[in-house]
Amino acid sequence: MKPDIHPKYAEVKIICSCGNEITTRSTLGEDIHIEVCSSCHPFYTGKQKIVDTGGRVDKFRKRYTKSSDKKTADKKTADKKTAEK
Repeated sequence: MKPDIHPKYAEVKIICSCGNEITTRSTLGEDIHIEVCSSCHPFYTGKQKIVDTGGRVDKFRKRYTKSSDKKTADKKTADKKTAEK
């Protein structure tokens, strides 16, 4: 590498609005302030709200819970028939 052509690569702190601090390295050279990090983001914390437009999520859940219930019921009746033989 040629000397004096590359930027300084120093440690910086990433500070979230929730108070979480992460230390990393960057060429920026100053602390970075962010609004959302992995410890307070709804997706990573499990507090994500599903935006439902027109009940589509409910329709999906109803459709696939019915089909999975039907499959388990069919499996149980098949098991009973083989046990009877």
